[in-house]
Amino acid sequence: MTARKRKRFIAGATCPKCGAVDKIMLFFENNVEKLECVQCGYSQSQADQNVSAETRQNENVIGVFKPE
Repeated sequence: MTARKRKRFIAGATCPKCGAVDKIMLFFENNVEKLECVQCGYSQSQADQNVSAETRQNENVIGVFKPE
């Protein structure tokens, strides 16, 4: 079970899938920033900066696994 931390709605944001305005919420889940539309369920997540920094310019890498 994952815990969502404080949900915030983004004023004036438009959902890229359904076009609804002011229905996008931003929250962190497992230290990953996520967006979700409460109207249609569209979701998007942003990779951690450490993961983004590890990708090389000419490669298509989804992510880098670094066990702690």
